[in-house]
Amino acid sequence: MAYEFTVSGRIAKPVHEVFEAVADPAKLSSYFTTGGAKGRLETGSVVTWDFADFPGAFPVDVVEVEQDRKIVLRWEANEGEGKMEGVGYQTTVTMTFSPLEDGRTLVSIHETGWHDTPGGFKGCVGNCSGWTQMLCAMKVYVEHGINLRQDMYV
Repeated sequence: MAYEFTVSGRIAKPVHEVFEAVADPAKLSSYFTTGGAKGRLETGSVVTWDFADFPGAFPVDVVEVEQDRKIVLRWEANEGEGKMEGVGYQTTVTMTFSPLEDGRTLVSIHETGWHDTPGGFKGCVGNCSGWTQMLCAMKVYVEHGINLRQDMYV
């Protein structure tokens, strides 16, 4: 059995604004990728993300994008060793953006594909924590313009 998880959060902005906070590399770099993001998330593209706690930009394959609805990514699995390369397999991340009746947006992030090993479990738990941090940081950035992750990891 492969390890997987889903995390969700509600952001008090319209779905288009929330979607763009992920798809637009300048916006994503303002609250999540502490070392920067390069490339807009578009179906078939390969972008790069860089984090202070995982130094060195790494590729992210953009499998599918449905404007204002869904983003599907694949990237090298991390098995909790503090680096994003050399594990030998990828995981799949699916982000969905759902408008709520009160004008907020529900963002859900599902990641799957880790091997059923102690390293796979460690990587899954670590990424679950990372995506939860991303949702919290995105909420504060999109709603209030504050970057929670600034200077947190360096």
